[in-house]
Amino acid sequence: MGDLEADTAVEAEGDGRYRARLSAEWEIWGPMGGYVASVALRAAGAESRFHRPASFFCHYLGVAGFDEVQLTVSPLRQARTAESQRVVLTQGDRPILEATVWSIGDVEGLEHDVTVPPAVPGPADLLSMAELIDPEEGGGPPFPFWNNLESKPVAFQREWPPPEPLPPVWQNWCRFTPTATFTDPWVDACRALILVDVQSWPSASRQHVTGELRFIAPSLDLYV
Repeated sequence: MGDLEADTAVEAEGDGRYRARLSAEWEIWGPMGGYVASVALRAAGAESRFHRPASFFCHYLGVAGFDEVQLTVSPLRQARTAESQRVVLTQGDRPILEATVWSIGDVEGLEHDVTVPPAVPGPADLLSMAELIDPEEGGGPPFPFWNNLESKPVAFQREWPPPEPLPPVWQNWCRFTPTATFTDPWVDACRALILVDVQSWPSASRQHVTGELRFIAPSLDLYV
């Protein structure tokens, strides 16, 4: 099991340059994309003049190894209450990720919340994956990444592969372990990067699980 705050930490080297070490605790086909993006976000946060990340966008350019990576943060726009930054993450001479990040200070603006949650059971009424799968029957997480989450699926498909295609929807209650939330806004925002990134393939692939799975599709980009 990893530690999100420690495993995304960056070390400053001066002039907008940072380094970090990717942890194998976040493996899915290599370092999970949202996790690598989180390291880039942490570098932006360390360099930003403001305490709040507002948006993050990146292209995944390569798959890194579980080793040291280098990051360069440069300003694109600096205003009184907002800042745009570019983050380039490399490993040796290989480009891995390039991102743009907006951060903001204390500002006033329009506020409203008209979101409607889906009609699903709450987490207290559901079993976790650890409770649903018997390790002695060959169960358990398929990748180390899933050890970092307590995941409670809204609908658990015990028969796999299923007899017919499933709706391309992935509904899970997820809580990070061992620490669920963080007081540092830059660390806490990493939770959103990871969960927004990880759901794309589990949802899309459910329409194609009845026969031989001909494709595996890592994400090309991420916007949160």
